[in-house]
Amino acid sequence: MTEHLIYPAFHAARTSATALAAYPAAVPATLDEAYAIQQASIAAWPDRVVGWKVAAIQPQWRGAYPAERLSGPVFARALYVADTPAEPVDVVIIRGGYAAAEAEFAVRIGENFPLKTAFATVAELLPFVGAVHAAIELAGSPLPTLSSLGPGAVISDFGNNTGLVIGPALPGFFARDAAAWTAETDVNGSLAGSGGAGRIPGGPLAAVHFLANSLVARGLTLQPGDWVSTGASTGIHPLAIGDTVAVRFDGKPAIALRVGAAQRA
Repeated sequence: MTEHLIYPAFHAARTSATALAAYPAAVPATLDEAYAIQQASIAAWPDRVVGWKVAAIQPQWRGAYPAERLSGPVFARALYVADTPAEPVDVVIIRGGYAAAEAEFAVRIGENFPLKTAFATVAELLPFVGAVHAAIELAGSPLPTLSSLGPGAVISDFGNNTGLVIGPALPGFFARDAAAWTAETDVNGSLAGSGGAGRIPGGPLAAVHFLANSLVARGLTLQPGDWVSTGASTGIHPLAIGDTVAVRFDGKPAIALRVGAAQRA
């Protein structure tokens, strides 16, 4: 099976911090095939899952991959906490691979979350949200062309995720309309994108709703305390080694990053 070619190639490239020249086999043609490869990759990875990234599937791909969103794991050693926006968090990317920063609204799953539960509506999830935080998803892969190959390729390589940076909590998030929560991203001191929670289809909780039900359908579940990164709110901003990133949420500085080169694990 092609999965035995795909996930070992990405595993070796990620652990050696080496870029891949091409996708290692035929790109998964279905969501089921892509998630089966992702699950095999998770099982082989020497770390535990502490959250998930969720991203939109663009309309041109939905005929072949019939879903509005996709997901990928966030691992414990790739979860960073920004103690203060004045102190940059040092993050690393694979030289020659794919790398981008995305300002996101990260939902912390509450300790009362019911395991292996599917939800009929978005509103049913609200009692099980512990908090919403400012965050930056570190999108990344050893393969620089991963995103252009479509959702099958993206899902198969951890959803094109290489980390999640958690910033300050956003109190009273659900007391306001999602469109009222703004976000801005600077790269190397210049504004790279602006937007907010209103750019996430249905709002951040809709992304959690998709994820909870998708995991249950695959025999998995969200765990109490998990983080869910809910989608790009200011755009997708390519990164290079040496870049700096700063994000503001609701007009306030939230997270700063400094980008370095990944080394062999």
